[in-house]
Amino acid sequence: MTSSSPQRIFITGGASGFGFALAKHYAKRGWRVSIGDIADDLGAQAESELNELNPSAECRYLHCNVTQESDLAKAIAVLKRDWDGLDVIVNNAGVAQVGAIDTVDMSDWQWITDINLFGVVRGCKHAVPLFKHQGSGYIVNVASMAGLLDVPNMSAYNATKAAVVSISETLQHELAPDNIGVSVLCPSFFRTNLGNSMRSTVPGMDRTLDKLMSKSALSADDIAQIVATAIEKRQFYIVPHANARRIWRLKTWLPRRWYARMMQKQTAKLRGK
Repeated sequence: MTSSSPQRIFITGGASGFGFALAKHYAKRGWRVSIGDIADDLGAQAESELNELNPSAECRYLHCNVTQESDLAKAIAVLKRDWDGLDVIVNNAGVAQVGAIDTVDMSDWQWITDINLFGVVRGCKHAVPLFKHQGSGYIVNVASMAGLLDVPNMSAYNATKAAVVSISETLQHELAPDNIGVSVLCPSFFRTNLGNSMRSTVPGMDRTLDKLMSKSALSADDIAQIVATAIEKRQFYIVPHANARRIWRLKTWLPRRWYARMMQKQTAKLRGK
């Protein structure tokens, strides 16, 4: 992805966490960077930091609630008007929900699905016509290892992330004739702010999540670098954590009963049983 003019990227959920790490990565390289978020104060601060990081790069914040289709449509229209197009969209905005199937309210299912699944759908829906018009573009959908591995007590989260993986796989084939690339990012736990919006019916889940995140050998900045390299290589599956890749392969190769037994042991260990 090379051009004589600055490349252009739009990142939803870009005011903090991994989204902001990715924004910093591209700002340092002189890209035009737009971050979308619902936290306007945080977004304004992020915009300022990005422009200070590289005054020659053009970085901007756009209010964008991914549950509102009009916000995604407006963001894409603004970038088309002001930047004459877009090269990469990263559908990153997401939330977490933890709980056993019989303890989670349907309202929580609707909440997480509207953000994690339909937020990605809305982003793709409104970026693709622009990419087709340009004759090129790139989509990165942020899923999770939860979309590849069936972790207990996370049905809602797993389901939304698995759907993001499936949508991305479908779009890889569907959009190839239009010269539109697709990647799906499936990270395991790493230090980010996902816990800030997490809803849980499991006692002590905040502490457990913090423990899992603190064990990660990869930071948000590390994963941003991995994603940028994957985009350059047009790599579809982006699975940054080595241990998660091994477990994913085991799930693919092992008989289901063996894999299920292994997951149940890991779950018991996590619970301290």
